[in-house]
Formats: sequence, C-alpha cells, structure tokens
Amino acid sequence: MLKCITSSFTKDYVLVSGGNKIWTLSFVQPLSPKTPLVLLHGFGGGSGLWVLNFEALSQNRTLHAFDILGFGHSSRPQFDGDAEKAEMQFVESIEEWRKALSLDHMILLGHNLGAYLASAYTLKYPSRVKSLILVEPWGFPERSDNADEERPIPIWIKAVGALLSPFNPLAGLRLAGPLGLSLVQRLRPDFKKKYSSLFEDETVTEYIYHCNAQPPSGETAFRTMTVPYGWARRPMLKRIDQMHPDIPVTVLYGARSCIDGNSGSTIQSLRPNSYVETIAIRGAGHYVFADQPEDFNQKVIEICDSVD
Repeated sequence: MLKCITSSFTKDYVLVSGGNKIWTLSFVQPLSPKTPLVLLHGFGGGSGLWVLNFEALSQNRTLHAFDILGFGHSSRPQFDGDAEKAEMQFVESIEEWRKALSLDHMILLGHNLGAYLASAYTLKYPSRVKSLILVEPWGFPERSDNADEERPIPIWIKAVGALLSPFNPLAGLRLAGPLGLSLVQRLRPDFKKKYSSLFEDETVTEYIYHCNAQPPSGETAFRTMTVPYGWARRPMLKRIDQMHPDIPVTVLYGARSCIDGNSGSTIQSLRPNSYVETIAIRGAGHYVFADQPEDFNQKVIEICDSVD
C-alpha cells in the first residue's frame, strides 16, 4: 500500500503496556512548529487506507497514522467484555502511544470507529487535543425503539446477523479461509476503484483482507461496544456535551453517504457555546477520504491551518 508514496516517512512499532505494539506511520517535518495531525482509521481498516491523503496532509506539518490496537498490524490483545472498559482500553492505548511519541498536543482526526475513539479520548484527555475532526463518525446517535423502521434493515442482513450473532463481525471472512480474498473482492469491488489512481492490481483488496484475516481482537471489542444492528451501546451524543468547550469540533460527511449526517447539528445543539462545523463533501460516500481525496485533503488542511 505504501510503495507509491514519494515523501520521506518512517514505519515502526510503538510499544505500549502489556507488551503490545502499535504499528505507526510517521511523516515528520522537523522544522515545522505546527501541531501534529494524527489519523485514526475506521472499523476493519488500517493506516494504509490513508495513502491518498498522506502526502498532501503532511506538506507543512508532521503527520502520524497508526493501526488502532486490535486492528491491522498492531497487537491483538484480549479486550474486556464490558463495553465501557473495552472503550477505555482503546483510549488508554492511544494515550500511551502519545506519550511514547512525546506529543504534547495533536489535531485528532478519526473515521468511523476511529472518530468514536477520538471523541472518547478527547473527553478523557482534553488538554492534549487542539482540534477534533470527525469523518463519517460511527456510534454517535442512540438506537431508538423504532430504529428498524427508521433505517430499514434488509431481511438478508437480519438472517446473516442471527446466524453469526455468536461470532465477531468479520467472522465470515475468516470462515471463508482461502476464499476470503475473493469474498472481499466480490463484496467490496468499490475499494479497488477508489484507489485505481494508484493501483491497477488487487493491492487494496489484499490489504483489507490481510488486515482482517488475523485472530479477532479489536472487532471483538467492537462487538462488545455495539447493540443490533451496529448501534453503539454507549452513544457518544449522550456525553459529547461534557467535552471541554474550547475544543473545536468539525464533522466531515460524504454527501452521498448512507450514514446519518445529522450528528453534526446535534453536536452543535449540545455544545451551543463551542465551535462546531459540519462539512459535506460532494460526490463522496462513507469513505470520503478515498472517494474525493483532493476535496477532503483541502478541507482538512484548512481546518488544521485554523489551529496554527
């Protein structure tokens, strides 16, 4: 995934507690006084999926991206079976990672599950976050009693969900064994298209497969943190009002995404005296940063430049 990058960068494991290691990519600008930007990927992903964004976002400031504990190339520890404790394991791993890199402050950007964890981290360690950027955030609204009517779930998804309920979300991929790669190719052919400007082969599909073919860990924690079908057990909107009022929050959505885009306005209503902005990227779906990378990069650069 990284072979197309022409900028100078390092890749290494960062040691955290419990003998765990967090796979980290760093684009360091040693002469830049600007606050570093830190990227947190979404569920089932890895830091390599930011490959369309690294070079543009690291031109004038240091950038770090890491595989969240339990995902990608990072260690796969056992998470607590309690949703709050599992969430805190993620949060503390981010804080230990920050300490290991000696980052005093950072601009924190998360996609999907990464946005949820970035918010949870900011709630606990507000002094370390200069700005919070939430890209297509997962886990913000509460599951309503009539959620199925508001967001109809196809019968086949319910059937598969019932079949796999004792397992983890990506169990089917591992159960497929050697056929797992072709399963990814058939279920998500769009990924190859999103990155077609860089790769003509199956590089991206293979990357996603290998990120998720290993023993489950982060996805087990994710399952602990959810209720059917994919709603957060501890919704972020129920506590986002407790976030330090001085921390600016920007919510980025894809205009064509199937994800509910109302969380931004709800966050604004819950933080009436704080900076909250919602931005929709035209022509983009859930993977905004890959669907419209130039527009996404430009918006993120503008947000970062407003910090310093």
